[in-house]
Parts: sequence; C-alpha cells; structure tokens
Amino acid sequence: MTNLEKKPVKTWFNMKAFVLTGLSLCAVTAGAAAYVGHGDNSEAYIGEATYEKLISAKGDIRVPKNFRTDYVMLGSWSVAGDADTGGEVGLHIVYSTREAVDAYRKTGEFPDGTVIVKELFSGHTEFLTTGEATRADKLAGYFVMIKDGKGRFTENPLWGEGWGWAFFGADNTEKTQSTNYQEDCMACHEPARKTDFIYTDAYPVLKK
Repeated sequence: MTNLEKKPVKTWFNMKAFVLTGLSLCAVTAGAAAYVGHGDNSEAYIGEATYEKLISAKGDIRVPKNFRTDYVMLGSWSVAGDADTGGEVGLHIVYSTREAVDAYRKTGEFPDGTVIVKELFSGHTEFLTTGEATRADKLAGYFVMIKDGKGRFTENPLWGEGWGWAFFGADNTEKTQSTNYQEDCMACHEPARKTDFIYTDAYPVLKK
C-alpha cells in the first residue's frame, strides 16, 4: 500500500482510507430489474458475455455465482480497524476471471468485461502453535467492479471512469446498497488512477 492510510474517506459506509483495496465498489440501484440472459454463471467469461450474465439493461450489477471456485484469486488484504467489520480487523479477498488475468499479463490493461470481486470478512484472531494468527470469519459483504470500455451506461450514476462499481451486503447479492460511484467509491480509488483505479501492486498474479 501507499501512504494513503492517513487520508480519511467519507463514504456511505464510513470506510477509512487504509481500507483501500483495489476494489471499493458501488453500483446501481434499488428495485429488482430483470437481468439479461442470466443462465448458468459457472463458466468463466469476459467481454460481452459479462454483460449478458451479470448486468441488466439499465446497468444493475449482481454478484457472480461460484466466483470462489471459478475465478482466480488475485490477492488479499488485512485491514486494521475496518469500518465494515465494526472496527475489528477485516480480511478482504479479491478475485477475477482467468481471461482477465491472462489479458492483463499480456497487455498491462484490464479488458472490457473484466470482473473483479472482493469479499469482506471480519477477522478471527487466535494463538496457534505457529503464533498469533488471524483468519476470515463472518462475511461482511461484497464489492464488485466491472470494466466498461464502451461507456454503456452514461445515465447510470454507478458507472463511470471506465467501470461499474457495486457494493452488496452479505445477505443480498442482487441489490446494491450504493447510489453514486463518485460519492461512494472514488475517494478510495482516485489515488490509483494511474493503474486504472485498481491497486495492482497488491496482486502478484497480475505480474509476469
């Protein structure tokens, strides 16, 4: 991480800047919209297939199914005093599709349709034979980012800067709790503008 830990962040979920992960995300709306051709979400996909499976015609995003087993784990974060876990240590685990990882390793850019998912957990700390250790415990929520290289949803306040941004509570993976990416997400991600708003240094798998 950079020296960003000291910068306070004013968001709807009161996240502090040291919670910066490549992925504080927020996206669209209340209401249950019909998604375009959901189908089975188990296979990996990228590009237009992403938009067919995860996004409604209005730009509403949902959390991919089976991402823990079908996606590549990019990396993880340990966050002291995490606002999303009541001030306790939080663990953030980040995933993306294999196709997106392969493309980034070749070009240094995230291709259209890239999906990035971050799970947020509270941390459980205990003393083991190896010493003091913290593991993921209770699920706190999800962040999702989806790369939009075509400006598909210009009227939707949770799409912009080349991405869709979405935060979901742990109990509902189809309805976001966020309203505007500029207010809810950019305070954390603006410092990573040079790397397309993703803190790529935290994800070894993206490096050759």
